[in-house]
Amino acid sequence: MAVIEWIRFLAGAVCLLCGLGIFLVEMIGVFRFKYVLNRMHAAAMGDTLGIGFALAGLILMSGFTFTSVKLLLVIVFLWFASPVSSHLIARLEVTTNEDEEPHFRKLELGELEQELSGKKEPEEAGQKEA
Repeated sequence: MAVIEWIRFLAGAVCLLCGLGIFLVEMIGVFRFKYVLNRMHAAAMGDTLGIGFALAGLILMSGFTFTSVKLLLVIVFLWFASPVSSHLIARLEVTTNEDEEPHFRKLELGELEQELSGKKEPEEAGQKEA
């Protein structure tokens, strides 16, 4: 029985260390990225995955108890809440950002098809020659 507990403890410790590693990568991404949406993506994905691994490690360490059921419910809640909330904040940033040109440009479907096929409109070709 002691061997099973050691295996469970080691598996939980590995999950906790993976969660801490993901938090470290998230922190580096938040500080290295320049644009707010890139930072928010790093933070949201790191939170969801990092907290999931850390809580899974705690579940493995505590065994099957009422506490592990509560931790599992926290994981499920965070899997639904964190991506949805970060998506809503990102939509708010995109709709209220006045200085969007340095970060991205909007393409219509026709423009995207022309860009992918390599064709250019006659207007653009005339403007570049002049």
